[in-house]
Formats: sequence, C-alpha cells, structure tokens
Amino acid sequence: MPPRAAVTLFGFSVYWYAICIITGVGLGAWVVSRLAEARARAIFERIVPAEVRARPLAEVALPAEVAGLLARRKLATLGEALYETGLDPRRLGLKLPQQTQTVAALAIAPGVDPAWTTAAPWRVWNPDHTWGGLALIAVLGLIGARLYHVLTPSPSMAAVGIYSPLDYFRNPLQLLNFRAGGLGIYGAMAGGLLAAIIYTRRNRIPTLAWADLAVVGAALGQAIGRWGNFFNQELYGRPTSVPWAITIDPLHRLPDFAEFSTFHPTFLYESLWSLLTFFVLLWLARRRAERLLPGELLALYLVAYAIGRSLLELVRLDSRAVPFLGLETGLAVATLVSLVVALVAVLAVVVRRLGRRRPSAVG
Repeated sequence: MPPRAAVTLFGFSVYWYAICIITGVGLGAWVVSRLAEARARAIFERIVPAEVRARPLAEVALPAEVAGLLARRKLATLGEALYETGLDPRRLGLKLPQQTQTVAALAIAPGVDPAWTTAAPWRVWNPDHTWGGLALIAVLGLIGARLYHVLTPSPSMAAVGIYSPLDYFRNPLQLLNFRAGGLGIYGAMAGGLLAAIIYTRRNRIPTLAWADLAVVGAALGQAIGRWGNFFNQELYGRPTSVPWAITIDPLHRLPDFAEFSTFHPTFLYESLWSLLTFFVLLWLARRRAERLLPGELLALYLVAYAIGRSLLELVRLDSRAVPFLGLETGLAVATLVSLVVALVAVLAVVVRRLGRRRPSAVG
C-alpha cells in the first residue's frame, strides 16, 4: 500500500485522500460547466438568427479602444459578442464604462433584440455559476457530511472513545478531528443540495434544472474521491480471497477481523458504480434532456446511489446498525436512509408525471 501522505510541503503533509476528493470535485465541476455551456449555446443558436451571428463585429459602432480589446479576446463577430454579453457583460473583460458602451451599441445593432443584451434566455446557463456556487456547496457539503457522521458514528470509533453521538459533544474537539473518522455521503448530499437552493435562488436561476447538471458532476466526483479510501485503508468489506481483494495492514484492521489480511475493496465497487452512474447521467443530460422534467436526473442519481449503497452494505464492515428498543436490528443506517431516499425520489417523479398527464379542468 502507498503511504497516506503524497508529499510534504513546508512541513505539512498533503494526503492522498484530500487529493482524490479535490480532484473529483474539480473534474466534476468542469463537466457541469461544459454541460451548462452546451445548453447556453443551444438556446443562443436557436434564438439568434445565423445571419446575425455571422455579422462582423466591425459593423457595430464601437470606440476603437473597445474594438481592439474585444479583438484581443478573439470576439470577431456580432454573435460572439452577443453570446458573451447575454451570459454576463462582465465576460467581455471590459471596464464598466466600456462595458456599458458596448452593451448599448450591441442593443441597437441591426437585427438584434435589445433583450438579448439585458435578459438573454441563455443567461440562466452561464457556466460561471458552476464555479460561483462551488465554494458554498463545498462548505455546506462538508458540514453536512461531518454532521451525518457525528450523528451516526461507526462502531470503529470506539477506538477513540466515541460510542454514540453524545460522546462527540462531551469532547467537542473530536468534532473537528477528521483524521479519526469521517464524513457521511448522505450528509454531503443534503448540505450540497441546501447550498444549491440558496445559490440558485439568490441568482434567480432554476434550482432543479441546475441540480440535474450538478449530479452528473457529483457522480464523477464520487468515482474519483472514493479512491481516497484506498489510500486510507478504510471502508473495506468482508474478508475474501477473490483475485481483486485488497490487503489491509494490521494497523487498520478492525479488531474482530485482525486475523484476516485481504478484504473486499468496497471503495472500488462504489467507484465503479458511480462511474457507471456518471456515464448514464451524462448521456441523458446530453441526448435526452428535452424528454425529462426538471429534477428527474437528480432523482435518478439518488435512486442509483441508493441502490449501489444498499448492495455495498451487504459486504461492507464497520456500518452502524439501526437500533430498535435498545437492540441492534442488523439493518445498516445507510441502508435505511437509502431506502427512504430512493422511495421519495421515485414517488416525486411518479407524482409529477401523473400530474402532467391529468387533463385540465374546464370551467
């Protein structure tokens, strides 16, 4: 097994776990931004006539300095300038007075609807929103993931004196001790969704439609991020001798399984399942978006993850079981949450689909 720390910079260790998560988040966000860009382009090309798009920008009455700046940004046609302006005039890279001049000049250009410069239909898919909302999603996602873990600590946390959620609050420093255990994906989902709602409402863009794109990136991020568990030698499954089994060092084995050395690589199973989910969602987002209602890709992602997680819990070790009247039921908390999430997602889709089919009342 490779060491947990990838490199040491200025006396601080940079862990593989963090590298995997950051890489997954970054690549996932890039995919989301490209999908948003594609949707913005499609709307732009459908609305703005080809002859207007192809017109040279030199035909627009712009100050020489502004024209030179736009040329350096490789904006040579009216269409290119309209597209960027419609997304956000700041994308032109001009100072505010120059930006104002340019917007006004574009608005009165022949064949141009002034609304394309102030309230363009493609503005809702500005790919910059991906990066603008990423920080908030990362922060609330991290908080949610940590809270989920704190409320459902795994049995192995007993090694550091954590037997129940109350133990965290008796020793508040453990709340910040991420190295002693972890983050819960369902908490990350809840925190990320809350952040998405806040950001989209603040920026007046469609929440469900953006959530549909966000989950495509989330699935890719999970596929990559789960490899952090490989480097940490954690969240492995039951002992096994299958050819693809992972070897766990004695230091990281659960006490009840100390005599075993090879285990199911559940991180790999989840990574592959997430990768498959990513490709399915990506295909649907690109090829079948017009047939789906807003929020249905989100629902599919939740159902897919719930199915995969429920299957993983059959072989995964160190999962907290749902107690009933003080007794352990054997049903993992994650499995119960998965069943509830999948049921709610399916019901939401069915109810919305039935609502669309119901004929309108004629008064």
